[in-house]
Amino acid sequence: MEHKYTVSGMNTDQDRTKVKRALSKITRTSVRIIDHTSELSIIMSRHIPTSELEKAISAAGHYKIEMSKTIQNVSQQHHHHPKRASLLNNNDIYNCPMNCEESKSYDKSGSCPVCGMDLVLQPRAASQSPYTCPMHPEVANNGPGSCPICGMDLVPVNAGREEDGVYDTLLLKFKIAIIFTIPIFLIDMSEMIPNNPLHNIMDIKYWNWVQLFLSIPVVFYSTWMFFERAWRSFVTWNLNMFSLIGIGAGISYLFSLVALFFPNIFPIHFRTDHGTVYVYFEAATVILTLILLGQLLEAKAHGKTNRAIKELIKLTPRNATKVHNDREETIPVEHIAHGDILRVKPGEKIPVDGIITEGMGIIDESMISGEPIPIEKITGDRVNAGTVNGNKTFTMLAEKVGSETLLSQIIEMVNSASRSKAPIQKLADKISGYFVPLVIIIALLTFISWAYFGPEPRYIYAMGTAIAVLIIACPCALGLATPMSVMVGVGSAAQLGILVKDAGSIERMTEVDIIIVDKTGTLTEGKPSLERIVPLTNKFSIADISRKIVSLNSSSEHPLAQAVMRFGRENNILPEPISSFESLTGMGIMGAMKNQMISLGNESLMFHVHSMVTQETKELVKYEQLSGKTVSYLAVDGFVAGYIVISDKIKPTSQQAIIALRKQGLKVMMFTGDNEYTAHYVSSLLGIDGYKSQLKPQDKFLEIQKLQELGHKVAMAGDGINDAPALAHADVGIAMGTGTDVAIESSSITLIKGDLAKIAELRILSKKVMGNIRLNLVFALGYNILGIPVAAGLLYPYFGILMSPMIAALAMSLSSISVILNSLRLRAKRI
Repeated sequence: MEHKYTVSGMNTDQDRTKVKRALSKITRTSVRIIDHTSELSIIMSRHIPTSELEKAISAAGHYKIEMSKTIQNVSQQHHHHPKRASLLNNNDIYNCPMNCEESKSYDKSGSCPVCGMDLVLQPRAASQSPYTCPMHPEVANNGPGSCPICGMDLVPVNAGREEDGVYDTLLLKFKIAIIFTIPIFLIDMSEMIPNNPLHNIMDIKYWNWVQLFLSIPVVFYSTWMFFERAWRSFVTWNLNMFSLIGIGAGISYLFSLVALFFPNIFPIHFRTDHGTVYVYFEAATVILTLILLGQLLEAKAHGKTNRAIKELIKLTPRNATKVHNDREETIPVEHIAHGDILRVKPGEKIPVDGIITEGMGIIDESMISGEPIPIEKITGDRVNAGTVNGNKTFTMLAEKVGSETLLSQIIEMVNSASRSKAPIQKLADKISGYFVPLVIIIALLTFISWAYFGPEPRYIYAMGTAIAVLIIACPCALGLATPMSVMVGVGSAAQLGILVKDAGSIERMTEVDIIIVDKTGTLTEGKPSLERIVPLTNKFSIADISRKIVSLNSSSEHPLAQAVMRFGRENNILPEPISSFESLTGMGIMGAMKNQMISLGNESLMFHVHSMVTQETKELVKYEQLSGKTVSYLAVDGFVAGYIVISDKIKPTSQQAIIALRKQGLKVMMFTGDNEYTAHYVSSLLGIDGYKSQLKPQDKFLEIQKLQELGHKVAMAGDGINDAPALAHADVGIAMGTGTDVAIESSSITLIKGDLAKIAELRILSKKVMGNIRLNLVFALGYNILGIPVAAGLLYPYFGILMSPMIAALAMSLSSISVILNSLRLRAKRI
């Protein structure tokens, strides 16, 4: 049976991982987080009381669980094909672009309940989109097909949508606002023309009525959402930029309505030479239209910052060629199941993650890894969804499908990171919380000061300056300062082959002073390889020994045998028949080849087959072993013919990465579970600042904790299950994309190709992002700090300078544009 629950406090991916682990321990069954929200589903073999679940997650953190009030429908297709690529829930996911509620998501479009911004549709792969009939929209299906009503081909719901039409809707509203605002603006500005020609057509009071009718579509259609957001901000007391917009534009519009309908209630100094009262239809509509322009530009900018995600989504092919019973069949990607055999033809995109079973390919992985040179893949090599095949044809076994593929994980990680909130964002949020009430107070003081001490008509000046203060102080640029830079930075990192799960790690990365690295799989390739062959007599050449060891190991399943066989494939050495094969535990292997008895193993095996190893040879072998390498002797008919050296090769980029990190002033240390000899050798060879060997997982965790207690900011890079606790506890956890899923889930950053050199690039990018955020804050606050005194009229007594509400709105919009352009500038910076 399946139950669905809502967990409060489960806001971030780290929270979700903790809750999932805690519940999995007591349910011992499947726990699934629904669409990265606060909801989860548990499949139980027996009923587990909610109180028991509550107790489990309370131990993991400050979480509370209750039965979900909404029942999620699981499609019938999922029950029939539990391992298909289609998703359980095809509902769209929306997020606030300002990240007001961290990673909280919504299932329909609308506006954020905190800041009022339009919710943005989360990008996702086209293959995850439900299909519908263009003639009968009530028809929905998880995959392509035909309409059961009219027979038309079903089409993807998400095809061609641009952020759920937010930009298109705003563009339409802006066009309508422009059409009606420009005439209002011209009517008002005509007052500055001597002998106003409009007065020859009709009196000014009638032109005021014209302005009213022209303003109705602008206020009550194009920009009415601003007043709704302002009202919501005061009801919830989440004061934001729309609070000021609503007050400023609302007061000016209401004042104009009262002035138009009831002019006689105003004192004489409110009147014009024509006997009418000053109206502000022009100020209100121009202000609202300029704000709408800012919203339009922001919607466009949000689309641009998602470019990296959308480019990754485009990599997913819609169809694949399935091979079944020697027949080829074209199927949608979402219909691929685990274990399917697929054929990838020249120029095609690889549909899912898997292993080549026959043939070879030259794969372009540049869009995922950032590496421009195509990579040759042969039988047994892994390939990833979205990468492009060259001029060869191969078949592959589907291993990971749908959301399991590396490409889908990249898309989700980038999405998740762009929604997460960096710690510096809290500063901007805190400033906004104090800023809005302060501005309202300043506006009131400005009105009172002008009403008592200003020139005639004092109340007109008081109204105009107070409105100008409210408008120019609008903190919309302040709200954009952090998320815009973070979103662009996360997208840039993805293009470098670096996946940033949570935006806070970008800020923490700039504070790191110690980098801890694991050895196996991080500094080294993580797999044994045959380094060299050493003959001990002229009777046997390297070629002879190579042929013998490849032939003998062809019958072995030992991990070291795989290294020898890989060496054989690389050098085109075909194994010869072996008889009487025998594997001796703890010693090695032996068998007969062409009437010769061959033995390959350690010194104990040599003693067992009565083959004597000279002292000189022992010294040579000991030197290799002190370097952390494995040595196996080869004996032929009781005579030691030579030995082979097997090692875990250091990655070619490790040396350069260590040098680059140390140049940035970072201390690099190595934590490994390997022996002292190997740790010392690798540390000395790479110039690492220090190392600790023979560490268990909990030891790595405790060592990092000690460093943190001393005041250090620690980043940990690793790839194995044994690194998971340390990765989770470090200030910044960095997983190798070539490592285990547990390590990747425990970290906040993943290096797709496992290249440590990317850490140095990430730190440079992080510093650029943080510098960009600080500059954004300067732009945002700078306009406010300089603009508010001018809008309040402090320069008027000395220079006669007074800012109209319309100019204030333009200046406020320029602050947002400055922030947007400065954030997008990150994309052009080279690392």
